[in-house]
Amino acid sequence: MAAAAASHRRPVKDSDLQKMPAKGGHTTLSDSAKPTATDAVPLPLYITNTVFFTLFFSVVYFLLLRWREKIRNSTPLHVVTLSEISAIVVFFASFIYLLGFFGLGFVQSLIIPRSSHDEILDDDEIIEDFDQMMLKEDSRAAPCAAAPPTDACKISSPKPIKKIVDDFLPVVPLSPEEDEEIVKSVVEGKIPSYALESKLGDCRRAAAIRREALQRTTGKSLDGLPLEGFNYEAILGQCCEMPVGYVQIPVGIAGPLLMNGVEYSVPMATTEGCLVASTNRGCKAIYASGGATSIIMKDGMTRAPVVRFGTAKRAAELKFFLENPLNFESLSQLFNSSSRFGRLQNIKCAVAGKNLYMRFCCTTGDAMGMNMVSKGVQNVLDFLNKEFPDMDVIGISGNYCSDKKPAAVNWIEGRGKSVVCEATIPEEVVKKVLKTDVASLVELNMLKNLTGSAMAGALGGFNAHASNIVSAVYIATGQDPAQNVESSHCITMVEAVNGGKDLHISVTMPSIEVGTVGGGTQLASQSACLNLLGVKGASKEVPGANARLLATIVAGSVLAGELSLMSAIAAGQLVKSHMKYNRSTKDVRK
Repeated sequence: MAAAAASHRRPVKDSDLQKMPAKGGHTTLSDSAKPTATDAVPLPLYITNTVFFTLFFSVVYFLLLRWREKIRNSTPLHVVTLSEISAIVVFFASFIYLLGFFGLGFVQSLIIPRSSHDEILDDDEIIEDFDQMMLKEDSRAAPCAAAPPTDACKISSPKPIKKIVDDFLPVVPLSPEEDEEIVKSVVEGKIPSYALESKLGDCRRAAAIRREALQRTTGKSLDGLPLEGFNYEAILGQCCEMPVGYVQIPVGIAGPLLMNGVEYSVPMATTEGCLVASTNRGCKAIYASGGATSIIMKDGMTRAPVVRFGTAKRAAELKFFLENPLNFESLSQLFNSSSRFGRLQNIKCAVAGKNLYMRFCCTTGDAMGMNMVSKGVQNVLDFLNKEFPDMDVIGISGNYCSDKKPAAVNWIEGRGKSVVCEATIPEEVVKKVLKTDVASLVELNMLKNLTGSAMAGALGGFNAHASNIVSAVYIATGQDPAQNVESSHCITMVEAVNGGKDLHISVTMPSIEVGTVGGGTQLASQSACLNLLGVKGASKEVPGANARLLATIVAGSVLAGELSLMSAIAAGQLVKSHMKYNRSTKDVRK
């Protein structure tokens, strides 16, 4: 039967794909017969648009000429000829067409009454509904998008933006035969894998078909990679392209971390044994000592385009122009016009021969802000091109920013949030909780974190393992994991105080790059972790407050991790603890 069915299958066509479901993996009974806006246009769309564009500008030109002649001849403007009446009618007709986004929306509204079941939300409703969803998300049964549903815990998928409501229409699911035809077309190269979401309109089905096509193409199984239980709509166009599943990373909780008088339970996504346990011990020591203090010293994301001139003199002239305080106000107005939250702070330039690197620094609200600062920089570059027509823009990023690379400019000038966090640990806590003594910790920090790092030629790496904690918190809260490179720049300072009895420890981190809106922070799992910390979404009171608080929590977690690991090394417990917690007892050969 299966062979017979296969022999009667026809190749998949684009027209078939257009009839496939728009949302949710179903096809409505009315989809195949539903008229579209282009059905009302007798000519091909591109010809129709060309005709209306030509008519619009032609009649505008004609009417302006006639208006000028009447003014010159003192003819009353309200006296019009038949040709002028015709031109006015054509003008309004073409104007209405263009106003309706080339006429499609206008024509469709005339021939197809909008159904109450096909209402599409406008931008204001989308924003309002999204805010309501974020406020109510705490009450969902399962906050993690990657958790498989059970009878006791059902996942409530985040509300899709611009969702077409078809709740009252009967649905007909696509048959496995149709899916099989699409898989074959992908394998044969007839349908690009990247186009499945737009062709099918169903992100989950697209991922399943792409996954099956990949297995057939490579001959490798993906059985261990989960597919079900994830909201693929949430990542479309913002987090990941061409998905075939998702990777599961366990999330542990360290804490409570007592910092600035507030307790935080810190989520850490990691596969390294001992990391959460060690950070948790550091939190315990800080808590028993009365807590830590964390301070934001600077807040500003950077982007540094590179431009080239014919001579080094011209490059220097632009440098002087940009760094002149008299020009800053006009430049900042151009920059700030691109965003509600992006505010230019300063521009620092560096010349290399005929090339000029301009490092723009601005605040970005609760967003990490790379896109925001890039838009502002583009506005300024467009202006500079008019003032300096011989300027050649080589790239909007010239690595003087510097993003996702260890760089001295970030270590010295800072990027993102510059944070310092400190705590004083009494001698009793050092002995009972950390199982070591103050003198050993001071000596180890000097020889390991300071001298040892200098011998290695470290750049921003004067610490024990700051990147461990930064990476774990970043993954859990939806940050860009690659920015762990500069965000982990940290110098750990340890010294004896109060007559050598107590321990003062601090971490100084000049470039923590975090945000609480945008990117991966909008996914359900990561949003739940941000909510646990009390920093989900944008701050309603003070723009940027949530992102700054998250940066201080990252620094406080690093402080706890540094304190615990240094104590383990000083006490000679590092190898023993890793043998206990970081080695599996399973016989993987079975």
